[in-house]
Amino acid sequence: MIKSGKIAVIGDKDSVLAFRAVGVETFCSNGMFETNDLLKKLKDEYAVIFITEELAAQVEETLNRLKSRAYPAVIPIPGGLGTNGFGLKGIKRDVEKAIGADILFDD
Repeated sequence: MIKSGKIAVIGDKDSVLAFRAVGVETFCSNGMFETNDLLKKLKDEYAVIFITEELAAQVEETLNRLKSRAYPAVIPIPGGLGTNGFGLKGIKRDVEKAIGADILFDD
């Protein structure tokens, strides 16, 4: 069962450090297999999981399966080295699916 309001962050050590400082539960991961294991473990306990874009791109298939569930909301965020565009691509894809056209980015 999801604990109301619980938030987690998955990323490399440097990227999650700031979140830990403000009291968010953080989980360090260095690659695809470790990230997939963390998502499986955390999906039933957290309402929101932020994940660095670099790791999100490595586990895209798992993230797509999680989208079919109401919870958790899994949200890609830029890591310590900045954005790689993965999060915006996902937003664009979701908007196009919902609306039927690209109304945000006009590419």
